[in-house]
Amino acid sequence: MVPEIGQQRFAEAQAAGALVVDVRNSGEYRAGHVPGARSAPLPNLPLMLSELPKDRPVYVICQSGGRSAQATSLLRDLGYDAHSVSGGTAAWIDAGRPAVTGDEPGALTAPATSEETR
Repeated sequence: MVPEIGQQRFAEAQAAGALVVDVRNSGEYRAGHVPGARSAPLPNLPLMLSELPKDRPVYVICQSGGRSAQATSLLRDLGYDAHSVSGGTAAWIDAGRPAVTGDEPGALTAPATSEETR
């Protein structure tokens, strides 16, 4: 079973500076992502493992939870303290939380709408 974190607990962790990895494709990421989330599309994730620390939790997010569950399972098999974000970016945005657009994890620019990220 892949450990999941609910949206409220994830929002608290994200606000405290948690490491967030977004495994959606680049276009989805550009359209709107959690502020501070690093882009690591699922097919490229194995190539980016050296950039992820094993000494702190890694929160994995996608659009709704399917790809993040796959990535979390892979990361946990490799010794990472990984957690899949329940409901994904869609639930984050639907809850009215801020999203960042563009290629960088970046600072908040403007909230994306759920229509922009689907």
